[in-house]
Amino acid sequence: FAELHAAVPGLPLASSRVLPGIVLRRDFAVYCPTDGQLRALLVTEPLRPALTAPGVEFVVDSEGQYQASLRWIAERTEALMKHLQSNNVKLLLSSAKQEEVVIYYARLYGVSVVECLSSEEMALISEITGVCPYTPFSDSMDREITETAVVTFCQPLLLVSKRCVHIGFTSVCAFQPHCLILCGPVDGVNEQHAAALQEAFTMLQQLFKTVDQ
Repeated sequence: FAELHAAVPGLPLASSRVLPGIVLRRDFAVYCPTDGQLRALLVTEPLRPALTAPGVEFVVDSEGQYQASLRWIAERTEALMKHLQSNNVKLLLSSAKQEEVVIYYARLYGVSVVECLSSEEMALISEITGVCPYTPFSDSMDREITETAVVTFCQPLLLVSKRCVHIGFTSVCAFQPHCLILCGPVDGVNEQHAAALQEAFTMLQQLFKTVDQ
């Protein structure tokens, strides 16, 4: 329930509504508008390639080596974004904070980015789409990316002064997510209404569980 409702103080209760899909309560790091369906990737780690394996020390002896390292990182990052573009990936949903080089090439190749998602949000998206997080640089860049989710729409959503991300997914299960936008004059009222609604849903779950048995 926490991931499927958003409390908006400062508006009358009558402004509350139900939206299809889910609302992520953060802004795009990169937003590239697209029409129609698009494909999305879930990632749980920074997409900036590492210069060495974990636990291995990397020593730079000169400014030339340092600049060469930066060029290598930029080239690998650009190659990854080209690979995503060639696989029609237009959205990255990341639990990790991405570095500037990733944001730069994502914008250059038309890939929207939403970062710093919680583990609960990532788990919900995985449940809806049946998709596991993608591991970059794990194998050849020639391999087709199969770990993609189908997104029916992806757009900014302004809730009073809070910029959010509104996404619709093609669900692989019977669960069709909708998000409750719960409005009220102050936070305390919203919290009371949210708690009451959550209790009501819990009661309905128990009722249908009893009926099924």
